[in-house]
Amino acid sequence: MREYIDVTGKNEDEAISKALSQLGLDRDDVSVEVLERAKSGFLGLGACPAKIRVFYGPEEEPVVKEELPVPAERPETVRKAERRERTERPMKKTERTERPEKAERSEKAEKVEKVEKPEKTERLERKPQRQERTQPQTQKPQRQEPEEPLPVQNLGEEVDDEKAQAIKTFLSGLLNQMESQAEIKVYLPEKGRYKVILEGQGLGSLIGRRGETLDAIQQLTSYAVNRTGNRVRVQLDAEGYRAKREQSLQHLARKVAGKVLRYRRSISLEPMNAYERHVIHTALQDYEGVTTYSTGVDPNRHVVVAVDRGERK
Repeated sequence: MREYIDVTGKNEDEAISKALSQLGLDRDDVSVEVLERAKSGFLGLGACPAKIRVFYGPEEEPVVKEELPVPAERPETVRKAERRERTERPMKKTERTERPEKAERSEKAEKVEKVEKPEKTERLERKPQRQERTQPQTQKPQRQEPEEPLPVQNLGEEVDDEKAQAIKTFLSGLLNQMESQAEIKVYLPEKGRYKVILEGQGLGSLIGRRGETLDAIQQLTSYAVNRTGNRVRVQLDAEGYRAKREQSLQHLARKVAGKVLRYRRSISLEPMNAYERHVIHTALQDYEGVTTYSTGVDPNRHVVVAVDRGERK
């Protein structure tokens, strides 16, 4: 089996050059498999380096199966002589005495079969008639279980303090550059944590794939607000995406935990940000038989669901 190494870089070419310099080989001496392509991210945030796997070393030679020699056919003269010997061989006394008994047994067996055969044929003929009378049963449509309603958050009244004004000022300018007419509402569910809700139509572009754009806007807003004064947490949401994503992550965590207990082996989830990893850990903290931990480096840090050591036999 050929050996391989995994190398990362800003792009595929840089990763390949790193691998070649590390191995001291030429490009023709290795084969490359791209594991993850590079991502530029949004405004420089959420960038993901390229990851490749470089195989090197001698290739395995294919195994050739040896075919067994086919036995040669005997000549026709030999086969005719063997048939002649069998026909001309005299019959033994035991064979002559046993044959009448076998004939009597075969006659008795035929009589018994003649008596029993009509009953079997009648039974076989009745079965198709019963099948014709039975009408095909119509399958009842499966009842789909309704989805769990999203939890309603009690955020209280809007706030308009110094931090809230700074949040609205920064987001208004950023959304204006993005040509979005979203309405900004700021709440203070607890001290030191501001919940920002964007309301309007067509906010999918602000959310992005798996919330990547929404996370980038949240990080920029948090950086702009916390440059001066006391540091606060800023949580940004649009069209209830955070609640929907949290509900889907909880369902995914329970599903993966069931597989871990069934197959008794660890399962790694896809890379997630710190908030989503926290949702997975919280969903399985009271799940018996499994444990969770995070591994890797951002942006490829992910959660691993494993069998609890106390449950192993």
